[in-house]
Order: sequence, then structure tokens, then C-alpha cells
Amino acid sequence: MLHQLSTLHPVLLALFAGLFTWGCTAAGAALVFFFKQLNQKMANVMFGFAAGVMIAASFWSLLAPALELSSGMGTFSFIPALVGFLLGGVFLRIVDRLIPHLHLGFPVAEKEGPKTKLHKIILLVFSITIHNIPEGAAVGVAFGAVIAGNTELLVAALTLAFGIGIQNFPEGAAVAIPLRGEGLTRWKSFWYGQLSAIVEPIFAVIGAYLVVHVSPILPYALAFAAGAMIFVVIEELIPESQREGSTDLATTATMIGFAVMMVLDVALG
Repeated sequence: MLHQLSTLHPVLLALFAGLFTWGCTAAGAALVFFFKQLNQKMANVMFGFAAGVMIAASFWSLLAPALELSSGMGTFSFIPALVGFLLGGVFLRIVDRLIPHLHLGFPVAEKEGPKTKLHKIILLVFSITIHNIPEGAAVGVAFGAVIAGNTELLVAALTLAFGIGIQNFPEGAAVAIPLRGEGLTRWKSFWYGQLSAIVEPIFAVIGAYLVVHVSPILPYALAFAAGAMIFVVIEELIPESQREGSTDLATTATMIGFAVMMVLDVALG
């Protein structure tokens, strides 16, 4: 099975992986058909778990390989990882400034980005969409690095996609169910919940295409995806997971998410 997959073009593999992570978000969003409200503690656990997975994936699946690829530079082998990592954060900061959005659970008065009259629901969806951009890019870059016949790199990329898919499931529920609480119908809540992850297959294809056609950027691209993911974790996921006095519970979920992704990456990769 792995050998057959390794013969496919990396961009095609990235597309399939992006569709998988998108599908996991849609599956989580489908829980809105069974629940109208999401307990705040459970939401905190979901965001905390997602933060842990993304932190672990950022290091083991992205930064560590970036450093390894640059090891031939000797004393300056850290430069590609450093530059890429910082640029990833800068990119997300720019996106934050350019796209109006509102983090889940925050009042409209605290919306970020340029001034807008967009409805609160759209602003909430934009917030999660921004969050999903680096996840799609990370998956794409990982598959873009797969050389035909190299099952080791393929397993590492599959592990990353699987890990992101795992955290996308509860995340989909954490988006769709609150939208239902905002007054949307179940179908509209589901639609907007899954729509927030449509950028994942798109950016997965973009990331893979760039790496395949401009191979020298691979270590920079891996670190870039890591920096963007860490930016999201610090700026969005952790603050959202610490709301309404569930700090210890959310922190425990973050540790568990980190441990799960670490085990997956080290054991399978």
C-alpha cells in the first residue's frame, strides 16, 4: 500500500491529504446535528488538545526535518529554520491585519483586522479559516518533500496529516456548535463549520507545488509552516482554551495532545 502511494505525484498526495483533513473538520462539524450547545469546559479541552497537537507537529514534523536538511551548512545550519520560522509568524500576522475576524467566544467589539460591517458569523468563520491556512501548508510541504519511492518520508507526511486530522475533528465541533448557539440552523452551522477548513486542501496543493518545483526552499518551507502554526497556537488556541476558569483542564488537554502527536510522529515517522 505504501509503495503504491509513493509512486503518486507529491502534489496529488497533498491534495488527498488536504481533503482528508478537511473531511475530519466536516465530520466534527456534523456533531451539530446532535448537539445544540457545547459545554465551555469541553470547548476548552478541544482547543487545548488542538494546541498540543500543533505544537508537537511543528517541531517533530516540520522544524526538526528543516534543521536536518540544513545540517550540511555547518555552523550556520540553523539559518533556514530560523528565517522560515520567523517568516511564518510574520505571514500570519499580516493575514491577521488584512482579514477581519473575530475569535470564538469574544464580543464583536473585540474583532480584529480592518473595520467592517460583516456579520458576526462571517467574522467567526474567517477566524477559523485563518487558523487552518498553516495546517494546509504544513501538510502540503510535508508531501512535497516526498521523493518517489521514499516510503520513510511518505510515512512522516501521512503521520502529520493524520495528526492534524485528529485535532480537526473536535475543532470542527467547536466551531459549528457555537454557531448553532448564535441562532443559525443546524445545516447552516454545519456548512460554515466545514467551510472554515476548505483552505486546507488549497494550501496543501500550493505548498506541495512550491516545494516540488523549487526544491531548495524545502527547509525554509518546513520552518515557515511551523512558525505559522505556532503563531496560531499562541495567538488563538491557547487563549481560547483558557476561558472561564478551565485553565488546568485545558492545560492537561494540551499536554495530552502534544503527547499523542509526539508518539505518532516518533513511532510511525
